[in-house]
Amino acid sequence: MAELLDDDTIESRLPEHWHLDGDEITRTYEFDDYLEGVAFASEVGEIAEEQFHHPEIRIRYGKVDVRFTSHEEGGVTDQDIDMAERTDALR
Repeated sequence: MAELLDDDTIESRLPEHWHLDGDEITRTYEFDDYLEGVAFASEVGEIAEEQFHHPEIRIRYGKVDVRFTSHEEGGVTDQDIDMAERTDALR
């Protein structure tokens, strides 16, 4: 099992534009159109499947919300921070 990170550690390690929300980290990405957001969400899903660490993804017109948490541990771990960085690298 991965070790939970405390709030101060999470805040200091979060990539730009990511936020701590309870026991999750979250970011909203903006797109010019709906299908661009859908394609991005699909790419995030591919990375998530490779890493076996799946986010909650919400697709809206021009926006995609991505949320990571480590359910088994009950909060944010190094793996969530890593996935946030991998997700940002897609943009």
